[in-house]
Amino acid sequence: MSLIPSIFGGRRTNVFDPFSLDVWDPFQGLANTPAKDDVAAFTNAKVDWRETPEAHVFKADLPGLKKEEVKVEVEDGNILQISGERSSENEEKNDKWHRVERSSGKFMRRFRLPENAKMEEAKATMEDGVLSVTVPKVPEKKPEVKSIDISG
Repeated sequence: MSLIPSIFGGRRTNVFDPFSLDVWDPFQGLANTPAKDDVAAFTNAKVDWRETPEAHVFKADLPGLKKEEVKVEVEDGNILQISGERSSENEEKNDKWHRVERSSGKFMRRFRLPENAKMEEAKATMEDGVLSVTVPKVPEKKPEVKSIDISG
């Protein structure tokens, strides 16, 4: 585990990962407005990115969200963007809240995919609060080997 996350306020992104687009915000945490805190709490939706020989596979934990509340988009041809919003609980006048720990607000994660990704064939599914996005890869071309007869 790198020391970088502890230096930059708990970020869980590997600074040396060339595909990550997470940007460190030096002003994060300075504004103590409720709206800023609500958005910051859900900003870093947890996403796993796995590469298989056939595809890039992303899995995002989005508990409590419906597929209509999530957007999966391709930007600039090779950037996968996952975004959405979780609404906060409606407050009734007679309610007495003892604890509020579930986060709400907007989130967005962006990933720059390598050139071998077929972004036009990307597929997304959502089941039990887990978003799965599969982006197929262009098959590697194997070098053509031609045998040459040896005379003599």
